[in-house]
Amino acid sequence: MDAKKSLKVLNIGNSFSNSLKVFFPDVVASAGCELYLEGASHGGCELHRHWKYISDEESDGVYSMYQDRRFKLREILAREQWDIVSIQQASHYSWKYETYQPYAKNIYDYIKRFAPNAEVVIQQTWAYRADDPRLLTSGLWGINQTEMYERLTDAYKRLSADLGGLRIVPVGLAVQMARAKQEKPFENYSPSLLNTLRWPDLPPQAGALVGAASWAKDAEGKLYIRRDCIHLNKRGEFLQACVWFAKLYGRPVSEVTFKPDMIADDDIEFLKGIAQEAVDKGI
Repeated sequence: MDAKKSLKVLNIGNSFSNSLKVFFPDVVASAGCELYLEGASHGGCELHRHWKYISDEESDGVYSMYQDRRFKLREILAREQWDIVSIQQASHYSWKYETYQPYAKNIYDYIKRFAPNAEVVIQQTWAYRADDPRLLTSGLWGINQTEMYERLTDAYKRLSADLGGLRIVPVGLAVQMARAKQEKPFENYSPSLLNTLRWPDLPPQAGALVGAASWAKDAEGKLYIRRDCIHLNKRGEFLQACVWFAKLYGRPVSEVTFKPDMIADDDIEFLKGIAQEAVDKGI
């Protein structure tokens, strides 16, 4: 693919695409390129729910569900000459291909109807952090992090094939590679540890690309540890931005000079190397 200098990108997704807003614009600008980025997202939104919103918009002249319920998706698709429109499954369904169709095909056809010149791409989402309760031995899903990654990867590959060979932005691969290759990876801990901690102590999180823990107050005014084991943290968000840059702009990640203040320079170079490797390898 020829190297790009400027792109208009629309994400139809959820929080796993909204995280691109954190570093993607800075990453692109630091490489001397231009980006116009918009989102048409709802938190936790699955493909079937996006299609319901679209269908409801089409059947009701005043009903709008996107961008703070100010616009219909057809209006967003038609108002710009989008180069890229991305889709993805919600993370909690990402490992179940039976939840993808027929909604993904319906959404794809809808995009091509109102933005016929846009390339539709798929963002491969990532497996949750190992301490997510659903991935523990006694967890609800009965799978661990590796199994979640393998199943969601198979699902995204199948989706790409079913939609005619769409390109996949391999963020999930990059996260999994970084987990395996970093010098000191995140180490899981016993859930019982949470019962022994007192403010300001938190469970170990070093080496994580996904998740964060913090203290919060419940309705009774008592402190508890609030854990997010699914969203990218700052390391993961930088990695995501670099993967998107390399994949969509067709340029080497080495062109990126942006350095987030909260990530060490040597870690930045590690994450950039992982992003390039993931894009070169693909899924």
